[in-house]
Amino acid sequence: MEYQWYPGHMTKTIRELQENMKLIDLVIEIADARIPYSGRNPEIDRLAEGKSRLIFLGKDDLADPAQTERWSAYFRERGIMPYACDLRNRSSLKGAGAVIREAVKEKTERLKRRGITGRPIRAMVAGIPNVGKSTFINSFSGSSSAKTGNRPGVTKGRQWIRISKDIQLLDTPGLLWPKFENRETGQKIAFIGSMPDTILDTAELACELIVFLRERDAYRDFSEKRYGVACDGEPSSVLKQIGRARGCLRAGNVVDLEKAARVLLDDFRSGRLGRITLETVDEI
Repeated sequence: MEYQWYPGHMTKTIRELQENMKLIDLVIEIADARIPYSGRNPEIDRLAEGKSRLIFLGKDDLADPAQTERWSAYFRERGIMPYACDLRNRSSLKGAGAVIREAVKEKTERLKRRGITGRPIRAMVAGIPNVGKSTFINSFSGSSSAKTGNRPGVTKGRQWIRISKDIQLLDTPGLLWPKFENRETGQKIAFIGSMPDTILDTAELACELIVFLRERDAYRDFSEKRYGVACDGEPSSVLKQIGRARGCLRAGNVVDLEKAARVLLDDFRSGRLGRITLETVDEI
């Protein structure tokens, strides 16, 4: 299965991001802690050149904590301040304001020397679809200012949200890029749900997730732990056994593979398979 998804509005979004860069002091990139490399749009690096940068590694409660530590060090070494958090949990973001102010401290001090004070920090929140940008804004602000949804493509157009007297955030639509550099990048983006399942063969996607996880020592027993099903053999056979174990049956006691696939994908995406990171620093 090929993994590509680039709706026409994303070309327009690129142009809007470029125009909005003139208005902002800081780019806050939201990435999924399970794919901190593959889940970053390279266009953001290009557009944000010369701007202060933060990367929020969201859904860190679903990721392998040891790997999140290593990824945080990776970004720190490259001049991008990391902040690992659970975007849905407001208490997880209690240090976000201080991190944002620290990221633009040099610019704020330059403005002060010129006699400019009281100007709010303007930060753009960017990332791929369904990664948690609007969830971050709503948790951070303590309101429901930004539209959210458990599917890619909910945010449309430009939304400015005032967080406090000195911080304003610009929410932006999720943005992928026209062609993934390799198939595995698109595959990982599909695994976490950042492209619509409706354009994919979910049974095939679930089988690929089975293969992906069992090839990694840390996660290879995931199906036995969760479903009591051994993970060896043909992936379609493993998926069928998972479906039978979870009662995904049609008339005649036949396993509904699509339903079984949705169970497996939902269990992975919600963390019920355990805290899993799909890539390591050593692999890039």
